[in-house]
Amino acid sequence: MRELDSKTPVVEAKDIEKTYGHVDALRGACFAVYPAEVVALVGDNGAGKSTLVKILTGVEQPDDGSVYINGSEVELSSPITAREHGIEVVYQDLALASHLDTPSNLFLGREILRSGLLGKLRLMDKAAMRRDTMETLNRFGLPLISLGLPVSSLSGGQRQSVAVVRALAYAKTVVFMDEPTAALGVRQRARVLDLIRRVRDEGMSVVLVSHNMPEVLQVADRVEVLRLGARVARMNAAEVGVADLVGAMTGALDDTAMKGD
Repeated sequence: MRELDSKTPVVEAKDIEKTYGHVDALRGACFAVYPAEVVALVGDNGAGKSTLVKILTGVEQPDDGSVYINGSEVELSSPITAREHGIEVVYQDLALASHLDTPSNLFLGREILRSGLLGKLRLMDKAAMRRDTMETLNRFGLPLISLGLPVSSLSGGQRQSVAVVRALAYAKTVVFMDEPTAALGVRQRARVLDLIRRVRDEGMSVVLVSHNMPEVLQVADRVEVLRLGARVARMNAAEVGVADLVGAMTGALDDTAMKGD
């Protein structure tokens, strides 16, 4: 695992507040992910993980607090704005268009148009999209997928690969992965974890949201723990075990054991 460093975070949340009616989803939550690291965001149900991720990906806006990209304060007013800052998401439900093939899913909303008059008529350059898809799959060492088939006919692991590659193809700052292995078998899970490591080693930051504590410790460099809408611990994954994470999540660890602020 990588050593913790003092570089400027690529994405940082400070004192984030978010209330839904009478429910305080986030109460001064903080979070940071540094360059070229895998940081796991963990917490029990209701801890505020999903809300924080939505704010950091532009789906929701905070009631108070600040978000920073590479040290500069930004307003992520929409998912499009987040994407403009190089932030991509792999959702738990994958968010794929099941009736479309792999290249069409990778370029959905960002289609490559043909040159000249045909491009002005909004005709897609399917050959270029197919070629770029194959190059991206090869770049990340993913198994060959039948590019002409609708993704609904692919295996669960292959569909997960499509969703991950779509995010990686456009991410410049960080990729958020929400329970990326939840519906996969052992072999497929190992492949996704290897992909996360490969992405990190190429210089991309990854935020892994997961309930699978052994898996978190297997792949993460750091772990940030939310409880009751606030960050309660920051841990070097190489120095802690599952019991430490569960203790922080449930409040069983006393304040002296916490490494958060």
